[in-house]
This record gives sequence, C-alpha cells and structure tokens, in this order.
Amino acid sequence: MAKPQLATTGTLAQVLPRYMTVAETLAGQIGAGELKPGAQLLGERELCKRFDVSRVTIRRALAELRDRGLIDSDGARGWFVNAPSFGEPNELMGFSEMARGRGLDPRSVVLLARTRAAEIDEADDLHMAPGSDLFELKRVRKLDGIAVAIEHSRIPLRYAPNLPKLDFSQSSLYDALREAGCAPAFAEYTLQAVATSAEQAPLLGVEPGWPLLVASAITHDRGGRPIELSHSLFRGDRYRFRTTLYRSRRDA
Repeated sequence: MAKPQLATTGTLAQVLPRYMTVAETLAGQIGAGELKPGAQLLGERELCKRFDVSRVTIRRALAELRDRGLIDSDGARGWFVNAPSFGEPNELMGFSEMARGRGLDPRSVVLLARTRAAEIDEADDLHMAPGSDLFELKRVRKLDGIAVAIEHSRIPLRYAPNLPKLDFSQSSLYDALREAGCAPAFAEYTLQAVATSAEQAPLLGVEPGWPLLVASAITHDRGGRPIELSHSLFRGDRYRFRTTLYRSRRDA
C-alpha cells in the first residue's frame, strides 16, 4: 500500500496541541478523499516518525478520530478509515440536503411509489378522512454508494398532487413539497433502537439482527398542518442523531 503524504502546516501546529495537529491533518486527508473508506492508516511507529511526535501523542490523535467516527480499530491489524456516517443536526432537513451539506453523494433506490387510500391511523395522524388519497413512498437511501437507511413516507395527495409523476430515485421529496407550497417546518420526532429483520438486512447490506435506529416523525408545514408521516430505519453504524439539551429554568 502506498504511504500517504502526511504534512502539517506551521499555523496549525502553532495553534493546536500536538495530538490535535495530527488528528486534524489526518481528518483533512479523510475529508479530501486522500484516505478513502476502508484504507488502513500507517502504524503507530511510522506515524510517530512522520509527525515527529511520541507514541502517546499518536494514540491520543487516533482516539480523537475514533471518537469522531472517522476511524476504527480492527484489533491487531491496526486502524482503518470508516465509511461516511450520517449525522442529523438540530434542524429539519431532507436527506439529500443534509448529505450534500457534508460533501456526500446522496442516491435512492425506489422500492415503492404509489397512491392509495389512507388507513384509519394514518388519517388520524395526518388530519384527513380515512380512505382519502395518500401518496406512499419507500426508498433505500445511500451515501457515496453505501446503503444507510430505508425511508417510508406518506403524504396527503391533496397537498402535492404532482408527487406520483416524479422520479424519486433522483428527486428530493422535501423540494417537491416546497414547490407545492407546503414547505416542511417542524416535526414531532421519536427515536428507538431495534434489530434488523431478515427482510431489511439485504436492503441495507447487513446481517439480520444488526442494530438499527428507527426514526418516526409527523412533519408539519408553516401553517401547522401535518403533511408527512414518516418511518425511517437507519444503520446504527452509519447514523448519529445530535441534539442540544437544556436544564429547566426552575433549576437555574
């Protein structure tokens, strides 16, 4: 395997602790694609020589990259670059928008796209009459060619009548909703952990029993109307949910 060129800038080295200088340099190479997913990093001894630092410093740098989810250890074999993970921020965004914001290539495989009658529970959640037209969309979502999620969305057809005509292997659902005049504004969102079923496993490229995060949401437009009922299954090793927690004012 060809050895990557590892270089630190004078400015970076002057501002950051030495282990962070190493970590930021390696993170930059991972982000730029110089160190690709699955690539093995140089051994600790070689990294020490290239960066002219101690083994303790290298180990702190590697631990920092591991904590960011950029690399992982395979026991005695060493450290390897992880495939990209998907982290959702405190903002309601579509999958494609979030992916492109991180420099990743979003793709979709459409499993189901149809118009059908809304069932009673769906109609209740979406404030529509049972039996009314509902657009149902189910897709495998990919990042840089790697399957990370199965998304299942249901939208009252009256809000966006053009949805059945779109190719959702290419089109963004949230873009289509915005163009129809019902832009997503906020969502009631719940998360839970489950195991991958035998049916889901081949779609996500994992074994049955693999950990998944299930995200269920009712998304509303700016007028407060519920416009989407969604159920998303994310690979536990490819998805992170980030939020900010605040203490109650009464504890201040």
